[in-house]
Amino acid sequence: MFGHTFDATRRSPLVWLLLCLCLVACQYQPSPPSLPDTVSGIVLNDGDPVVGAVVRVQTTAKATLTDEAGRFTLTDLTPHEPVVLTAWAKGYYITSGKDEYLPGTSGIQLHLHAHPDKDNDEYAWLPSQYHAGQGENQGCAECHSNSAADVPFTLPVDEWLLDAHAQTAANPRFLTMYQGTDVFSHQSPSTRYGTNRDYGRFPLRPDPAQPYYGPGYKLDFPDTNGNCAACHTPAASVKAPYGVNPTTVTGVAAEGISCDFCHKVWDVRLDSATGLPYPNMPGVLSFEFRRPPEGHQFFAGPFDDVAPGEDTYSPLQQQSQFCAPCHFGVFWDTVVYNSFGEWLDSPYSDPESGQTCQDCHMPRLGVTHFAHPNQGGLTRNPDTIFGHRMPGAMDEELLQNAVIMTTTAWLVKDTIVVQVNITNHNTGHHVPTDSPLRHLILLVQAADEQGQNLRLLHGSTVPDWGGKGDPAEGNYAGLPGKIFAKILEELWTEVSPTGAYWNPTQLISDNRLAAFATDISTYTFARPEAGSAVVEVRLIFRRAFKELMEQKGWDVPDIVMEAETMVIEP
Repeated sequence: MFGHTFDATRRSPLVWLLLCLCLVACQYQPSPPSLPDTVSGIVLNDGDPVVGAVVRVQTTAKATLTDEAGRFTLTDLTPHEPVVLTAWAKGYYITSGKDEYLPGTSGIQLHLHAHPDKDNDEYAWLPSQYHAGQGENQGCAECHSNSAADVPFTLPVDEWLLDAHAQTAANPRFLTMYQGTDVFSHQSPSTRYGTNRDYGRFPLRPDPAQPYYGPGYKLDFPDTNGNCAACHTPAASVKAPYGVNPTTVTGVAAEGISCDFCHKVWDVRLDSATGLPYPNMPGVLSFEFRRPPEGHQFFAGPFDDVAPGEDTYSPLQQQSQFCAPCHFGVFWDTVVYNSFGEWLDSPYSDPESGQTCQDCHMPRLGVTHFAHPNQGGLTRNPDTIFGHRMPGAMDEELLQNAVIMTTTAWLVKDTIVVQVNITNHNTGHHVPTDSPLRHLILLVQAADEQGQNLRLLHGSTVPDWGGKGDPAEGNYAGLPGKIFAKILEELWTEVSPTGAYWNPTQLISDNRLAAFATDISTYTFARPEAGSAVVEVRLIFRRAFKELMEQKGWDVPDIVMEAETMVIEP
């Protein structure tokens, strides 16, 4: 009885006006002033502006180039978050402002300093492992090793120590081939020679009546050192590519292909017509270095923001051409090593869709540092850090991901037909590559229910290079299958296959699998009289031919790359 109904129409015009003004004020309340999100400045060298310098927020992808006046502006920074800036241009060390700059800062000056444009052949190489020095002249392990295991990741020196590049001076296969010995230091007899009226002196085959421990460079050329050191002990051979006996090197040179050596490489000399190194120019003969003068350092690497320090950026460090000098080799007009040339001829070398050597052989390991945090190492995107383990021909995982093998088998009347397809689907060069000693053995076996091998009616068999003798000891000559190999023959002795590439050789055959190539082979077996049959197919990687391995005493186990087993029901 005391209530009433609310009637909006009875409000006065003044009330309506006040309500409207409140709504307008709320709707059009001005935004707070925007916070600065840029930094700007200039890059100079001796007071002159540097055009086209890369200015980067250190360890990030945020970067820009200086304009024609050497000026830069970095935008879209997070307000109130200070940044460290670096600058780099070709011909200069990387520099850092060292200070942190808040967004909104302008007038920043970054000063570049030119690095040496000549090589100092009196430079003393730094060791990769620990070494008493100061600053950047310590051993590389001082900053790039985690031997104390105090951070949960490996660093480049730790990885390199497990890599074949760290073993090139101590590799027993290389040393025994160079010296003409076996691993127990038994020496083969010196090379015998005959005389031809038209050709003069020529080498003879080894005397089978004498103990023989395989070939050796020093057996054939005892008075010279050859150019083997140009790749295997490069730090020792920069001054004398043909004058170093790799078995006598000591100190840093005995580290093989060391950290300091690779990070002093400035350029690679390639034939512009072919894109390949020039013939007879292996290793150090095709590298250009920038070893610094006394009192300075120089390191070339894949980052343009490593500062402070005397470091510079080199795009070559991420290009396959960096690998070319030691992975292409022509001897006596015969191409012996050619993994770089095979990559160059493959779709993998397409700059838009291909992959570099580093993509596969220096894979990202998911680590966030390449230098120890206690030594100034900064946290980085793990996708930008290349591993230094560099898996190769002895890496089981790499080999088992190199090719795809598919096997099909079917009955045809009184026979079993087996077809094996092998495709090089994941490797940017031939499989196998580099040393022609390396080869793949395809074994195709069919047996009855009692395990008795079925008779091969049609199809290839493994040649003598697969080893004569008991198959249980890795001797597969005569078994159904084939070998994928590059076979060279010495011109004078006609030894084949040969590992004495320092002698004149000729190519006899090459059926290795090029990138994306497929090999198809077929084998026909007699069908068992009763019951089912079991077909087993294996693809095996072997480091060297069986006879040579036995001569040298090399104990290098085979690696099974692919294997398939299937049962054929009657």
